[in-house]
Amino acid sequence: MTAADRIESARLRVLRITDKTRWVFLELAFASGTKGLGEASLNGQERLLVDAALQHLPIWLTGAPTPDFERPVPLPLATIATAFDVARCDAAARREGKPLAATLGARVGVRIPLYANINRRTRDRTPAGHAASAADALAAGFEAVKIAPFDEVSPALTDDAEGRAALERGLERIAAVRRGLGSDRRLMVDCHWRFAPDLAWRLVEAVREHALYWLECPVAETQANLSLLAQLRRKLNASGTLLAGLEEFSGAPAFLAFADAYDVMMPDMKYVGGVDEMLRTGRALAERGIAVSPHNPTGPVCHAASLHLSAALPGFGMLEVQFDETPLFFDLGRPAVPGFIGGTSELPIAAGLGLDLDEERAERLCVLDLTLRPSL
Repeated sequence: MTAADRIESARLRVLRITDKTRWVFLELAFASGTKGLGEASLNGQERLLVDAALQHLPIWLTGAPTPDFERPVPLPLATIATAFDVARCDAAARREGKPLAATLGARVGVRIPLYANINRRTRDRTPAGHAASAADALAAGFEAVKIAPFDEVSPALTDDAEGRAALERGLERIAAVRRGLGSDRRLMVDCHWRFAPDLAWRLVEAVREHALYWLECPVAETQANLSLLAQLRRKLNASGTLLAGLEEFSGAPAFLAFADAYDVMMPDMKYVGGVDEMLRTGRALAERGIAVSPHNPTGPVCHAASLHLSAALPGFGMLEVQFDETPLFFDLGRPAVPGFIGGTSELPIAAGLGLDLDEERAERLCVLDLTLRPSL
């Protein structure tokens, strides 16, 4: 580490975005005057995130190594470590005067295909409300939409009358959205690990008529469920649907342990372990014929990082975006992240990630502002 590359401080800020959403940003300040940004949003786990930051950031600021992700890392620690690495890479690319994608050897003039996650903007949770949100996404140019329709389902429910009734409520939402999308557009369904194994089998059978592009995270992603996931995948594949998941995993080895269970894996630029770890994961998955579709339902800093990495990722499919949850997605960055045109996005063109935070807006939204310095 040169004197100019020495990190002088780390600033962690938690911003209240909506009644349900918090975004967390990490800013590193270097001796050269350069700054770097990363996003560490971990909605609902901010306390654990801050604890991890207090414990580890002062040590990392001295140049001590971050986790190597060869072994499992707790999610709050993985999130802080990933944001720290992204911020370092942002700063390094800024010093070179290049967009991050260019420093990774990717073309910067590409357009990145997107799909619209409409879950958080859908306040009306009826089938009609979901269909209306999907129609808004179509009007904005998206050709692929993801919903999370199983509000009433939980892992405590089994394949009995109560469980089947909860499943049916979600199926009604799926049917309404599919009717609005027509048969040619991609529809993805996120289950958020809500299904017990026996109800998951009924789910897989029931969604056949809706021609899903993928079904995501139906059951808990544990080693105990590995065989079940592989069986569910085969059942889905028989009717033309993919199985997707692993949005909260970190490190290539963790993903590879599930290589026989998924068609699509969803590493997240807030959790995966950093820029190099995302690329390593992408290469390893592509070698095994597994598509990489990064998880990306949060703020503009993660979105910018995800755009740059998507341009460089082997096996890349399409990138998630949380569609129209809040205007702050565009208003909080300076300059704003590129808009969505025809369900695609350009890369940010400025150096590094290509954006800074609007400090005036960030100050108004901030509910925690923590500055840490290297431990002595």
